[in-house]
Amino acid sequence: MARSIIDILVSKKTLTLAEGTQIRKEVREQNIPLDDTLYQRGISEPDVATAKSELTGYPIKSLLGQPMPFEVLRDIPEESARYYKMVPLGRYEGYLDVGMLNPEDVNAQEALKFISSRLNLPARIFIITATDFQNILQQYQSLSGEVTKALGEFEKELESLGDEVSIRRSAPIKFVEEGPVIKMFAVTLRPAVEGRASDIHIDPLRDQLRIRFRVDGILHTTLTLPKEVHPSLITRVKVMSNLKIDETRIPQDGRFQAEVMGRDIDFRVSTFPTAFGEKIVIRILDPESGIKTLEDLGVAGRNLTMIKEGIKRPYGMVLITGPTGSGKSTTLYALLQILNQEKSNIVSLEDPIEYYVPGVNQSQIRPEIGYDFATGLRHILRQDPDIILVGEIRDKETAALAIHAALTGHLVLSTLHTNNAIGVIPRMVDMGVDPFLIAPTLILAVGQRLVRKLCPDSRKAEKLSGRARDIILSEIETMPPSVQAALKKDMPEEIYQPEASGTCPKGTRGRMGIFEVLAMTPQLEKIILSEPSETKILEEAMRQEMITLRQDGMLKVLQGMIGIEELLEVV
Repeated sequence: MARSIIDILVSKKTLTLAEGTQIRKEVREQNIPLDDTLYQRGISEPDVATAKSELTGYPIKSLLGQPMPFEVLRDIPEESARYYKMVPLGRYEGYLDVGMLNPEDVNAQEALKFISSRLNLPARIFIITATDFQNILQQYQSLSGEVTKALGEFEKELESLGDEVSIRRSAPIKFVEEGPVIKMFAVTLRPAVEGRASDIHIDPLRDQLRIRFRVDGILHTTLTLPKEVHPSLITRVKVMSNLKIDETRIPQDGRFQAEVMGRDIDFRVSTFPTAFGEKIVIRILDPESGIKTLEDLGVAGRNLTMIKEGIKRPYGMVLITGPTGSGKSTTLYALLQILNQEKSNIVSLEDPIEYYVPGVNQSQIRPEIGYDFATGLRHILRQDPDIILVGEIRDKETAALAIHAALTGHLVLSTLHTNNAIGVIPRMVDMGVDPFLIAPTLILAVGQRLVRKLCPDSRKAEKLSGRARDIILSEIETMPPSVQAALKKDMPEEIYQPEASGTCPKGTRGRMGIFEVLAMTPQLEKIILSEPSETKILEEAMRQEMITLRQDGMLKVLQGMIGIEELLEVV
């Protein structure tokens, strides 16, 4: 006769033989779940889980009440999780990890096979306790439950409109059902903020509305809603952002503020017309996580020294460069934190203002009324500034005015779109700036990228060998001699890689910057005036012993801050 959970508990003397017999009788006659009966008898959840593990061979996983990210919960719908008593725990090592209360349940096993095949991931089963299971169900409730409720109210309202629905849907401005839409939108904002998302994407597709969160640079689908919700949800966002709700043909930009978890958070809104309706991207600007120090951002060593020395200059220009989303604005705000002193009049031109800095005169650019960066720069010089921040140099006129400001005794901070610091000078020449004006004004060109950080609680040590060793040693050979010498003295034998855990499902948490800094020198001035090509500028950068983006990243890999695969994704 096959063993049962009761047999195992009796063998461990957790139950007496008589108690085991009585429990079997109660379960059979009263048709009540075995687990409930055991708990009523005072058997602890860990004891029951241990017995199940011994019976089935599946390991136990304790979640310790840790929150489960929403991108994990979406792998198993709430209804399935509740009915089959199984919840997703994350995707690790090419598997879908699933926590089950009753792994011996044949129906639950069949359902899991279906989910596994749909996701094209083999499943790994773990035993979890009833408390952990209920905690995860509560997390489903905080997102899906409230959205489902709001959606139900929304659908009832649609039904009550009868024959007018088709007309109303084609003219969303006339149909705004406030209550459900507000709830639906509110329960989208909170998990985005809780999950440290930087952006919310509301994507209209052919048959549905998709909501995605960008966390640590990666987009995850969080919700899918019926297409009928789209007009009212878009209208609601537009009303909050003070945008034209009857204009759907051209992009619009706006912003709104909301209190989330007791914090006032700014949200920057951008609409964009697509084939299936307006797409909206909402940038989350959390003051508590926005303005950081250079050290917090990952600036260290030579780079930190050069930047701090460079911004002490009374006049000249410091340019931060990198692709969209590489953290340039965050670096500018970190510089403002250092420079923001009573003796200095700091004026900024921004599009948009991402974070409000006390003591800095921040001005929002409005191109639609003719107030662009060039216009703002002309007027800003009448404000008696010491330091000028220009959000971005986009054209020849803005570049010329920024250089003029730097030549006339002002420190100018700005950003430029290039791949690296080396490309700043050729880019400015391409924009029509005379080389003889670049040489005396440019102080520093700072290139940067963002890389996902290893979670300190989840990273695992790995011997430095194989492909990783070859890549790192090859990069070390190109580093400045002083850096090579230091590494030879203290070369680590191990590096760290991400390891999934309950707190960090992907083994990474947050992002940090990798940087390179090119300084103006007499040698670089000569190159600019004679042959400002990237090849010549790179030779000068090597002479300066500049640490490149990739080299800075490799140093952070050796220090255990980031994983090598995460680095290779960006440089």
